Amino acid sequence: MGRVGSPADDDVDGASGEEREGSVWHALGLTIASAVVWGVAHLATGRRVVGSLLMALLALVIGGAVIVVLDFRDELKQVAVQGDWLAGIIGGILLLALVWSAVVVRSYLIVRPRGLSVLPRVLAGGVVVVLVIGVCTPLVWAARDTYTLRDTIHTIFHADQAKPPVVKNVADPWKDKPRVNILLIGGDGAGDRVGVRTDSMTVASIDTHTGDTVLFSLPRNLQYFPVVPRLRKRWPSGFTGVSAGDEGLLNELYQDAEDDKSMMPGYAKGRRGPALVSEEISYLIGQPIDYYVLVNLFGFADIIDAMGGVKVHIGQDIPYGGPEDGSAPTGVLKAGDRRLNGKQALWFGRSRTMSSDFVRMGRQKCLMKDVAEQADPQRVLTKFQKLAEAAKKTISTDIPAEMLPALVRLSGTMKQGAQITSLMYVPPQFQNVRPDVRVMRQAAAKAIAESEEARRTSSASPSASPGATADPSTSADPSVSADPSTSPSASKSSGRHKSKAVSLTTACG
Repeated sequence: MGRVGSPADDDVDGASGEEREGSVWHALGLTIASAVVWGVAHLATGRRVVGSLLMALLALVIGGAVIVVLDFRDELKQVAVQGDWLAGIIGGILLLALVWSAVVVRSYLIVRPRGLSVLPRVLAGGVVVVLVIGVCTPLVWAARDTYTLRDTIHTIFHADQAKPPVVKNVADPWKDKPRVNILLIGGDGAGDRVGVRTDSMTVASIDTHTGDTVLFSLPRNLQYFPVVPRLRKRWPSGFTGVSAGDEGLLNELYQDAEDDKSMMPGYAKGRRGPALVSEEISYLIGQPIDYYVLVNLFGFADIIDAMGGVKVHIGQDIPYGGPEDGSAPTGVLKAGDRRLNGKQALWFGRSRTMSSDFVRMGRQKCLMKDVAEQADPQRVLTKFQKLAEAAKKTISTDIPAEMLPALVRLSGTMKQGAQITSLMYVPPQFQNVRPDVRVMRQAAAKAIAESEEARRTSSASPSASPGATADPSTSADPSVSADPSTSPSASKSSGRHKSKAVSLTTACG
């Protein structure tokens, strides 16, 4: 009995306890090291072949990722818009998470000390679980964001319309196509409003080789315009609307087609409106419309908020809200360089208080330009979930998903010094009531020809700067120059001179 309680026995027990405790910390240290660099625990226990293979595998994964990001950035952007590739990436990320977790768990199992009591065993197991969660969390988040991207692309670029566009050459759709024309429609549909009015209609005509773009903007209040030939029997003297009291405005056409399927036979509801607007605008300007993109302007505010706001240049104070005469506005956007939230950006693009439709057309183009320039990858990634959710609710299009890689390549070309010019079909240069289709078509053809000529001139002259197509007599602020009442030169300049497209960079300040 005396032997059981002897000091010698106490010393032995104490030493044994210290050895077990020290072994746990040593094992956890090796496990943590293996969570960072695969194979450390294996090498420490003499498993050199497996340890070396694990290290090599991790180096291959990390090195491969770095090479792809640095050397194949353009190809990565194209992969990021292809559903099949995204599905494979999601599977690869989840597999990596599973393998990494297995490495952590196995590393602990081969270095854990034997004969641990319950408490140290539970605590050590808890640390290993935390390590696994720490390793898996960023990978699971990456897989979630990739899935969100795939779902967003599928939602927006689905091909359920009756007559989906056919892509004959997916690998190189621009081979025999020098220009692609995309109609950008801003609709004012909202939960508290009946129907959709297209308050913004702009055709982006893009040179598929240089990225140079001409924007053609048509006013919402274009009135009694000639309709496409197949509807000429119904409106022989110009569009007058479908019901008594209609004003016969261009922005009525969308909802009229949605409500009357005979205007666009063969198209489902939700597709008839944009299809007819595309067909009519193509007829008016004499240019084919390849695709359309419809943006709900009220949802557009959510996209701006998800971006963290947008910085714009405001040429003069813009009162908004209250009476149309501006006598009691509810707010004012002050002149200068401002960062606007979603609601303010919506007012910037839509306000007509003490202004006109033609003035806000200029602001809308500048707003589109600012949003496109400020949607940098870092900001998109940090706000990705909010942006994706807002985009799914806000954007619809007939662009086929298989066209996205080619459009991504084209957008990259556009960002490499492409010139963007703008032509607005506004008075006094163009008739707002019963417009002359011949004049509209001639102006469109001329603007495209001048854009192409400007590129050839700038290529031949290294000193030529982007925006060389700008009209020096035009005000730098489209919110002023687009309004004839605020442009002193409007009455002095000929329609022929003022109808030419101007540089959007110069116009937006």
